[in-house]
Parts: sequence; structure tokens; C-alpha cells
Amino acid sequence: MPQYNSLIAGRWSSKADSQEFIHSYAPSTGEALPDSYPLSDYGELSAAVAAGLSAAVELVRIAPSTIADFLETYAANIEAGAEEICAMAALETALPYEPRLRSVELPRTTNQLRQAAAAARDRSWTTATIDTKLNIHSMLRPMAGPIVVFGPNNFPLAFNSVSGGDFAAAIAAGNPVIAKANPGHLSTTRLLAEAACKALQTTGMPPSTLQLFYHCLPGDGLKLVAHQSVAAAAFTGSREAGLALKAAADAAGKPIYLEMSSVNPIFVLPGALSERGAEIAAEYSDACLLGAGQFCTNPGLVVVPAGSSGEAFLEAVVARFRQRPAGTLLSQSGAARIDEAIRALQQAGAEIVTGGGGAGFQFSNTLLRVSAKSFLKHADLLQTEAFGPVSLIVIAADLADMVAIAAKLHGNLTGGIYTHSQSHDDGAYDKLEPVLRVKVGRLLNNKMPTGVAVSPAMVHGGPYPATGHPGFTAVGIPAALHRFAVLQGYDTVAQHRLPAELRDKNPTGEMWRLVDGRWTQADLPRQ
Repeated sequence: MPQYNSLIAGRWSSKADSQEFIHSYAPSTGEALPDSYPLSDYGELSAAVAAGLSAAVELVRIAPSTIADFLETYAANIEAGAEEICAMAALETALPYEPRLRSVELPRTTNQLRQAAAAARDRSWTTATIDTKLNIHSMLRPMAGPIVVFGPNNFPLAFNSVSGGDFAAAIAAGNPVIAKANPGHLSTTRLLAEAACKALQTTGMPPSTLQLFYHCLPGDGLKLVAHQSVAAAAFTGSREAGLALKAAADAAGKPIYLEMSSVNPIFVLPGALSERGAEIAAEYSDACLLGAGQFCTNPGLVVVPAGSSGEAFLEAVVARFRQRPAGTLLSQSGAARIDEAIRALQQAGAEIVTGGGGAGFQFSNTLLRVSAKSFLKHADLLQTEAFGPVSLIVIAADLADMVAIAAKLHGNLTGGIYTHSQSHDDGAYDKLEPVLRVKVGRLLNNKMPTGVAVSPAMVHGGPYPATGHPGFTAVGIPAALHRFAVLQGYDTVAQHRLPAELRDKNPTGEMWRLVDGRWTQADLPRQ
């Protein structure tokens, strides 16, 4: 049975034989996989922090082009090992090798890394600002310590703690990363980390730019995010775990960026329903059941008008849910957690229309319904997230119900409104949209929310409890880099002592300047 080690201070460290080890599972069979990985004690985590602190000091002196070279080399290494990486990810998650992992998620991952590399070179993410009249300068710069990244189980490549968006953004901003592997894909994470280590060596980056541990006691994880030398943390996962980490980080005055819970409400207006109800039902069903519903952008709450068209919509969704086989869940505890969420929904008045059972790595496609009256009475409980192939349809008597429901929503990553293709729903949209807009990070119109494009304009964030802070995004470069940077000012500091981005003669040859209260783009000679 192969035993692997944590990556600490540039070495795959070896621990005592008596150390506790964990395994990933093959969800398709429920069997434990043979590779075993260590549980790190707090001493090892502290050693990682010390090494990360040293790497942070080195990275400040590293040219941005070298950081970009690392990210691009890493992307190329992932592509070179794509078959092995994707085959392992498929084994550990039961997500399909094709097209999901090999043709969709892996290219997204390498594209993300290359976009981060471009941002590292471009430097526009630093928002360098110069007031020449007062001789005051400011810019975003790397944080003074390592970033701790906790990755989720549902995206073993694109959100992995050693290759995903948080990792790419932290590195591009000039910070080292201490990555916590998700127990759902330990070997996939190791393979990615090996590819990253090769890239670090090739490009001459500090060896401790990336460190990796696989598991620790919950209390040690809380102590880690609160460590005095940790600069910040990023977490994607359950609300329970996220809030525990947030409390520990907040108590120590440490920034932590969380993506936790979202039911991603969809409102179907009457014109849209009458025009193409069957088509929307198909889109909704496909989005709900994609990847067994294990997406943070899964549409878990849909509001439709009462009446025959609403009932026809519900029946169409039920038929599709029953036709599709149950998907495989990512974790052993998945079915139990879904069952617990469904019981909470039922206690608040929701009724199961189809499905509602499962165990282990399986859960049936499940649809529930509830009236708007019940939703408004028990809004908190009826927004319980069931992370799987589960959704709740709310039947609204009229537009006033829809607006009232929107007003009761918690913060979400996304929210959408389906409207008639012409102007039939314009009046209703104008009343509903302002209420929904403040409840979601990304607003959609006539589109389901499951796709999250890697675009500079993408917002993958939102109000609490979708995230811990509404002002940031986990996807979208360069904006995602701002989470892992500090704003620093320079007041009457001599030109030769300023960072390169703030000097009058700078490497880019041009700069936006604030002169006498007006922005001017200066065309400066290159150094």
C-alpha cells in the first residue's frame, strides 16, 4: 500500500511510521483506494508557515516575469500529464474522464493559470496610482506571508488547492501558498503538486512557493488560519466548516475569503412560461442534475407562477427527473447530508414530488414543492442548501409573491430571471430585478447559472452566506488577485526608492497619472 508524504519547505517530508493516514475513495464502487496520505500535526503545519514566510520575503524580490514563467510552465506540465491526472481524478470523483475532466475542466485549469501569468506580467492588477502634485503614490502589493488555500471536492482540477483559481490568484499576486488537499481527491492533488514542483525547479522559484498537506485535526486547521505569520486564507466548501474557519481567522485579525452556500434562485415570469415552458423545464432539469447537482451554482430554488402553466412546468420537470438515473455523489457522507437538508425543507412545509432517498454515494433525483405563502412564513429553513440532485419549486400566486420571495432571500452566488423573448415581461422584470439584484453576485437573464466562464468580467462571489465578503470574486482575473494583496502608500518617497510600477520611468513605458485632479495618460520613455 503506497504511502505518500506532505510537501513542506520544498521536500516531500517523511513522518513516523505510527502516524495516522487517510485514503480517498472510488465513489463508483465505494471502496477505499490504496494510496495513503498522512495526517499532519500542528508542528508540521507550523514548519510550513515558517517556510512560507521565508518564501514570501524571497518572492518580493522575484521579477514578475519569473512568476509568470512558473505559472505558464506549470500549465504546460499539467497538459503533459493530462491523461494520468484526469484518469486519477475520474477514479477519485466518478466524474467522467470525457468530456468533463479531459476536455472541459483541465483546459479551464490551464487557461486560468495562463490568465494569471498574463496578469502577473501586465501589472495592471496593482492599480498603481500617482498624484504628482502631492508626490503621493499607492498600489496593491503582495501580502507579507503565505496564503492558506482549502479546495472543494467538486472540481478536482479547476478549484483544486494546488492548481485552481485561488492558487493561481495568490501566486500571480506574488504570494506563496500552503494548500490543504481535499480528502475526496488526494492522489489527483499529489499529481498536480508534483507538476508544480517541476515548474518551480525549472523557473528558479523559491521551493516553498507551494507547500501541501493532506489532512489535519479540525482544531489545528483553525489554529493555522489564525497563525500570526499567515497572511490570509481562502476556502470553498460547506457553510459549517467555512464559518468555523472564519471565526478563527476573524479572532486573529486575519483575512479569509469564503465560498460556502448558495441556492441560486431562478424566477420564471408568466410570459416566459407561456412562451416556452417546456424548454425552460428542460434547461432547469439539466442544470439541476448536471454532475449529480454538486455545483455551487446549482439552481436549488425556482419560483414559477401558479395555475395550469406552472403545474405543467412542474410535471415536465418531474418527468425528466424520473427519466434520468441517479448520479454518483462525491463523498461517503453526501447522501446523509442531503437527507438532513431535505428533512429541514419538509419541516418547513415542502412536499417531495419525486425522489427523496439515497445512501452512501447515491441519492435519487429529488424535486420538492411549496407554496409562496409557506415560503414567506418559513423563508430561512426553505433556503437550506441540499448539495446534490435536489431542487425546490415555489408556486407564486402573482408578481407580488415573487417580489416578496426575492426580498426574503439570503445572499447567493447567482440569481436569474426568465423573461418573454419580446417585451411581455418587461414590467414584471423591472419590479423584480432591483430586489433580486442586491441578493446575488451574478444576475442572469434567460440562462441557468451552472456555467462559470473564466473571464475578466466574471463575478463568482456574492452576499453572505454565499461568501464571507460581497466585495470580491473567486473567478475573474485580475479582480480575483485583489483578495491576496495589500494596499500600500508612498508619501514623498524618492523616485529610486519606489517600486518599479510607481516610478516616472517605469518598465511599461506608460502610466495613468492623477495631475491637478485630472487623469492623464503619460507616454514615457522606456528604461
